[in-house]
Amino acid sequence: MKITAARAAAFVKAPDPKVRAVLVYGPDRGLARERLDALTRTVVDDIGDPFRVADLTPASLKDDPARLADETAAQSLMGGRRVVRLLDAGDGQAPAIQAVLDDSPGEALVLALAGELRPSSALRKLFEGSPAAAALACYADEGMTLEQVVRDTLRAHGMTVGHDALAYLLEHLGGDRLLTRAELIKLATYKGDPGEITLADAAACVGDTAALGLDDLSLAVADGDDTRTQRVLDRLLREGTGPIPVLRAVVRHFTRLHQAAGAVARGASPDQAVGALRPPVIFKHADRLKAQVRRWDSARVGQALTLLLEAEGDCKSSGPPPEVVCSRTLMRLARAARDGAPRAPGRAR
Repeated sequence: MKITAARAAAFVKAPDPKVRAVLVYGPDRGLARERLDALTRTVVDDIGDPFRVADLTPASLKDDPARLADETAAQSLMGGRRVVRLLDAGDGQAPAIQAVLDDSPGEALVLALAGELRPSSALRKLFEGSPAAAALACYADEGMTLEQVVRDTLRAHGMTVGHDALAYLLEHLGGDRLLTRAELIKLATYKGDPGEITLADAAACVGDTAALGLDDLSLAVADGDDTRTQRVLDRLLREGTGPIPVLRAVVRHFTRLHQAAGAVARGASPDQAVGALRPPVIFKHADRLKAQVRRWDSARVGQALTLLLEAEGDCKSSGPPPEVVCSRTLMRLARAARDGAPRAPGRAR
């Protein structure tokens, strides 16, 4: 069976007793590992218990194809149900798991951990199609899911989070669940005493100066401040940030600007359009973004995004140096913000 995102948290806490095997997969390996361990703990208290938890790999099954079935059928020397975990699973292990589902006398819970799998994957099809198995996808936290992770993790340390600090954290976290939790625990340790996490706390502890510089650069470009654009860009390049990460950061900002401009085109005010963005805009940036929405209509933002995407392609070509392409493109957009619409999309040479 396929476990939907809405059912995932409840399933991990209390798996369906009819399910004998669970596939945990997806691009967020941190979240996948967290769920794998949580599912293990529904059967055993100690994941490291060698009598009740067996960790296997595809290499170990290649050397001994029957080992998965043997481990699933084995009884614990100390009593209690066992967990058999297949790490780094792939389509090559689908037949062995199918054999276990079809004919295995043991009561062990079989857990398979995999990376991103296409819908056509044999492993994914097996778990989604069997009434005795379940497939649980793990994608990067975002929106309300990420906000809940942030609030829950900090609450466990007796802390709350202010609006601007939350907006900053949502902007800079979420790519990997384990890394997100590690950053939040580091933040809680930095804060020390229970209380409210402020923007200053979050900025001092989560992310780095490069991330802050990219935010500053993106705002300067959309503001039309070409002097600051060049100064911040020079510093980022000098500190080792590559042209492509720079361009992608500006793309993210203009994508949010495009969402807000589209809302204005549908009748919303700039205040309403900016207020509706998710993750929410940091308070101290809100007025600047509202002014940018008034300056950039939806069509112009679309042209800007085209220029940025073309510039990334040019950075990967054998043309001018990537630093030159990046600088020309950002300066072109900053001047367009100040003087009027950018010229028709074309290569930044």
